[in-house]
Amino acid sequence: MTAASVSVDRDRLVETAARMIDVHSFTGDEQGMGELMVELYRPLGLQVQWQQVEDNRANALGIWNGAGGGKSLMFNGHMDTSYSGREEWLRDVPGFQPQHFVDDGRLYGLGISNMKGALACYVEAVNALQDAGVRLKGDVLIAAVCGEIEKTQYGDATGAEYRGYAAGSRYLVSHGGVADMCLLGEPTEGKVVLGHFGALWLRIRVHGNFIHTAFSEGKRDQNAILRMHDVLAAVKEWIPAWENDPVNAYRGVKAIVNVGAIDGGFGWRVSRTPHQADLFLDVRVPPTKEMGVARREVLDMVRGLAGRFPEYGIEGQVYVTAPGAEIDEGHELVAAINACHEEVFGEVPERDVTRWFSDASALTRYGIPTVNYGTSTGLMDVEKGENLDIDGLVKTAETYAKIAMRICGVA
Repeated sequence: MTAASVSVDRDRLVETAARMIDVHSFTGDEQGMGELMVELYRPLGLQVQWQQVEDNRANALGIWNGAGGGKSLMFNGHMDTSYSGREEWLRDVPGFQPQHFVDDGRLYGLGISNMKGALACYVEAVNALQDAGVRLKGDVLIAAVCGEIEKTQYGDATGAEYRGYAAGSRYLVSHGGVADMCLLGEPTEGKVVLGHFGALWLRIRVHGNFIHTAFSEGKRDQNAILRMHDVLAAVKEWIPAWENDPVNAYRGVKAIVNVGAIDGGFGWRVSRTPHQADLFLDVRVPPTKEMGVARREVLDMVRGLAGRFPEYGIEGQVYVTAPGAEIDEGHELVAAINACHEEVFGEVPERDVTRWFSDASALTRYGIPTVNYGTSTGLMDVEKGENLDIDGLVKTAETYAKIAMRICGVA
């Protein structure tokens, strides 16, 4: 049996992906999607391991047991979607709804690129191998996980819908979901991501007085929001120092910082000056820097602000530390991706470093070398929404099947 004899069923792949789109699976509500994954595993004879992470959300792990004597390969993908489709700015965009449609060779629908398309490719890869009569030596694991999206509980924002940042994959690896290596099909435009940055979220708080508007005359310099104006200006001075520091770069890609939110006062009671104001930063950290070091450095910056503005009562809190991940260029999984991508697409895949987070963070720290390599999103259609090129989806599924043969070995 040769890798070239494996053939993907285009219609079956599209049908599988379409079924996935049609299941609402916003973060915190992944149960239905997990049940669909189990339904897809059963006809393939996969051993099913259901992991109930918490109420109404689970991981669905399907294992195609090999004959023995080969290495195991995990295909990992998150089931939760970045949006619910119910957001005011998205509810009228058809491609951001959990209802699929096809137009001009592209499959549209909520979550198709990030990353239900990859999950469909994993299932089709096993289907194609079984159709071809392939028996592998090593095990193939399909891990459909909950809670990957970059979000966290904070303040009044509590509950399952805010529990992301590898919540599912962290549960996965501590409950039997391990393999020799992992392919994570995040949308990388067909490039091999050898490493990605991690994220550190920082809150900077400024204190002020709390008095009625009528008595605030002459005390404007004590207003926490107006004090934050000075602090924000100082933070803007600091950001380039972080971004341009060579220690914070990775493989030639600079770090980046986002001013992600600001909060202060009460919209329902603006007759009072705010007692505090908060500034929230997303600081991207290279995988080569320990999170403890990054934490110390950003809090040193906050201490510097406190010294610069001693009357402001400035304090800092780090409330997300999600490390980056990397894999060596010489790893056998990278070599397998190179060979199989070239065979299917006709060229060696490009390399990339991304500044977004992935579950490779949790997987690599559990000793599972992981590569992000997946579909191309193409240009986002602002009127129709999230989409994937179907031809690209077919080629990706075929590539995944051939990678499994190379890594696991044919019995």
